[in-house]
Amino acid sequence: MLAIIALIPGLLAAWIGLTRGPHAAFLMVYLPTMLLLPEYYRWNAPGLPDPTFGQAAAVGTAIAFFARGTPGFRFHAMDLLVYAFALAASISEYRASGYSDAQNLMFNMLTWVVLPYIFAKSLIEPAGNRVRFAKTLVACLFIISAISVYEFRFGTTPWRMILDPFFPGQARWVTTFRWGFARVAGPYGHAILAGILMVIGYRIQRWLEWSGAWEPKPRFATWLPISQGRLITLGLLAGVIMTMVRGPWMGAILAAMLVMIGRSRQRVAAIGAVVAILLFVGVPGVVWFLDYVSVGREGAETVAQESAAYRWELLTEYSEIAAEQLWFGWGLTAWPKVPGMPSIDNYYLLLLLMHGLIALACLLAIILIMLVRLTAHGMRQPLAEPRGSSLAFTLASLYLAIGFSIATVYLGLQTVPLLFLITGWGIAYMDSGVEGIGTETAAPPESTPAHRFRRVMT
Repeated sequence: MLAIIALIPGLLAAWIGLTRGPHAAFLMVYLPTMLLLPEYYRWNAPGLPDPTFGQAAAVGTAIAFFARGTPGFRFHAMDLLVYAFALAASISEYRASGYSDAQNLMFNMLTWVVLPYIFAKSLIEPAGNRVRFAKTLVACLFIISAISVYEFRFGTTPWRMILDPFFPGQARWVTTFRWGFARVAGPYGHAILAGILMVIGYRIQRWLEWSGAWEPKPRFATWLPISQGRLITLGLLAGVIMTMVRGPWMGAILAAMLVMIGRSRQRVAAIGAVVAILLFVGVPGVVWFLDYVSVGREGAETVAQESAAYRWELLTEYSEIAAEQLWFGWGLTAWPKVPGMPSIDNYYLLLLLMHGLIALACLLAIILIMLVRLTAHGMRQPLAEPRGSSLAFTLASLYLAIGFSIATVYLGLQTVPLLFLITGWGIAYMDSGVEGIGTETAAPPESTPAHRFRRVMT
């Protein structure tokens, strides 16, 4: 019964949303809950979907959002792709296991995909909450980074220490180690997921810092020798480093290259330079990688080489299995397992196995369309001042980071709703016609006569 505490954020979100509006519930309850509390703890409700903290908050926010008449919502063509992705995954699991087992995945699709997308599309840009949303997201991840120093030092996550007694036997995630240090996972289950989230937070924070969105000094620590923005940037960079995950790190490098194009005064030349670097490094890198992984796991000389070879073997070993159930997949766990390959460390392959080609095509289309549209939108705008304050290039870089990272690792728990929050935000941003930090233009003052007189004599 103690697990019923997972419903508290939902009740709080519904109360705040109905009394202060869904915007307040979204920014004050849903977003902090989703980022600060684990999504691997659930309240097991007999006969009903089993909600997590974040999912309960999403339902509470949705109650207020629909009760208030869906403020800010406008249909967009991207809606169809998002809904199609959620529907394809739901149909896949229903076909594989029936409704009783599929209801939790359907609930996940609703609360991790559809509702976050709708919230972000409706409650950020239309309400002028661009900076507030970004600051809330960044502040939450900064808090996670600060707390995770404990996990980095002692190898134990404080979230499990506090919450395991309320959810006995539910937390199956363990702290992993690399180079003699704990890879911090925070409340995100695994360091890989924490790494993706921290990279997203870092890039958004750089946009805030370059845009001058932070006060020079924090009110509670005016004595600090560095600015508030720089402090948060360094804190999030430390969070990225403490996860020690190579895939998200490489994704972060690619994201930084795209942001560099947006910061350059000569964008065409910058694109040429980036393409030249990618060709100069990438072509030899591909040749080296194929040679590196071709030895197989048996011939690997290091743990890193064995890991890379394993990921390469996954593609060849599971391709025929995926083709047997091509359109809707095998379901969450029902595909035939290849001996010695218990983990699918490539989310595109995993999604193909689980939910089939339709779901995979929808996800790829979402990532690629948003990447191209945001980049094109940024290229059409004049150079943002201050430099680096282009939201278009920042958001586009996130898709590059996520898209590359999940080719080597996994997309799950909080990374799923955050991806669709970014998608909803990106769609609403491009439709808003407002650049920079989104400062609203003041209404023009009423016209006044050229001369002021007490009265006019006629």
